[in-house]
Amino acid sequence: MKSFPQPLTAAEERYYMQKYTEGDLEAKHILIERNLRLVAHIVKKYQSAGDDTEDLLSIGTIGLIKAVVTFDPDKSTRLGTYAARCIENEVLMHLRAKRKISREVSLYEPIGTDREGNEIQLFDIIETEEDDAHRKIELHDDIQTLYNKVEAELSARERLVLKMRYGLYNEEEYTQREIAALLGISRSYVSRIEKSAIEKLREYF
Repeated sequence: MKSFPQPLTAAEERYYMQKYTEGDLEAKHILIERNLRLVAHIVKKYQSAGDDTEDLLSIGTIGLIKAVVTFDPDKSTRLGTYAARCIENEVLMHLRAKRKISREVSLYEPIGTDREGNEIQLFDIIETEEDDAHRKIELHDDIQTLYNKVEAELSARERLVLKMRYGLYNEEEYTQREIAALLGISRSYVSRIEKSAIEKLREYF
């Protein structure tokens, strides 16, 4: 926690929120940076879920950014209280989506044996045209490979940009311009990160 800046006081929070509502983007960055300690605190509760801490911090930061962008300063709630819910929701949504993917049963998964003792796979009992079944299997396996390589081969920032850009793990999709605004970087930089990530993944397909 020592590496994160100290949280804002109530007075500082009101000041920077007012500046942000007037269009000061530097105030927005301060509101985000000074609440990163909150992200780390919430993420700590979910580290046992087996996810990479850096990855969860990135996901939690998306929730924090959404909180800062959507916070209504006219309500009595402190930004930290509102942001905590947004951060936790983002992390939980990410973990639920990952669990859903990990629970998907491969069409080649053995599901039993026939009367002669031969192994039966799910593929064997699909009631569909053979070509269509093969296409479904290939698509399913490609999706699984994609998610595996996203987690194993990309940097935290590349994973974050691709997840936001293409709505991976059933999350919301954003344009490059929207991602740039949320992360506080240029659209061209977002584009470079996206292209670099896609090039890394392309060799596996």
